[in-house]
Amino acid sequence: MTLLQYKLMSASANRQARKTVWFSVAGNATLAIIKGTAGILGNSYALLADAIESMSDVFSSFLVWLGLRYADKPADKNHPYGHGKAEPLATFAVVGLLVASATVIAYQSILHIMTPHDLPEKFTLIVLFGIIVTKEVFYRIVLAKSKKLHSSSLKADAWHHRSDAITSLTAFVGISIALFLGEGYESADDWAALLASGFIVYNSYLILRPALGEMMDEHQYEELEAEIRAHSINVPGVLATEKCHVRKSGLNYFVDLHITVRGSATVSEGHTIAHHLKDHLQQKIPQLMDVLIHVEPDDLESKERNPS
Repeated sequence: MTLLQYKLMSASANRQARKTVWFSVAGNATLAIIKGTAGILGNSYALLADAIESMSDVFSSFLVWLGLRYADKPADKNHPYGHGKAEPLATFAVVGLLVASATVIAYQSILHIMTPHDLPEKFTLIVLFGIIVTKEVFYRIVLAKSKKLHSSSLKADAWHHRSDAITSLTAFVGISIALFLGEGYESADDWAALLASGFIVYNSYLILRPALGEMMDEHQYEELEAEIRAHSINVPGVLATEKCHVRKSGLNYFVDLHITVRGSATVSEGHTIAHHLKDHLQQKIPQLMDVLIHVEPDDLESKERNPS
């Protein structure tokens, strides 16, 4: 597979990711309108809080789209490894919006708890049930796409849907308590909204942690490393693998790999083995944008030829 083919494949994956983001934007915008309308008509701040989060999801999904679009720019003189780091940067912005929306929800929930108000309407439970099911479906669709494309920002977008489903679930429970217990429990859905804000902050951490590791080139790709090693020793001339460092940039991976070859091999032979290995790895694992291979001689054979 040529470099051009790799670039085309990477661009195709990026386009798929951006299409998935627009799916999230459309879904969140529609649900925000439904939640806001039902919250106002149904006298439920928990639903209004849910609508606030959905509106923040619309903006955060758009940020994810911008990050993916910028990450798709080719390498240039100032960015020899490409612009892939824009993707986890977009995830940081998403987390910031999530925490901001959780803060607004918590503040408004406390104000509503302290202010007497009427019970929410029963029809809000029907609306919430539909929203919970819908958001869980969205979560599973976007998460599956994020795993397929190895996208941290899409994973963040998926967790947005899951946190929205959790927020709706807590609202459902709160409104059910308020309606079942009646007078004196009007603020149950407000407490539910306050609890939901805590879930949102916790999910924000779950989203932030892997993106931070990606920015810091943290070692977190054990499965991919094992796959690289397993494929490497199937290439003729490769006796073993030593160091294997993997870092992620956008939807692609860059690998630094040390291999062992015969100590008697010439420089030309070692060079040929390394090229065959690189081609083999990129053929087997298309997400590998580049593989830098360091060739080392087999210690035993080197010692036999050069005894101390």
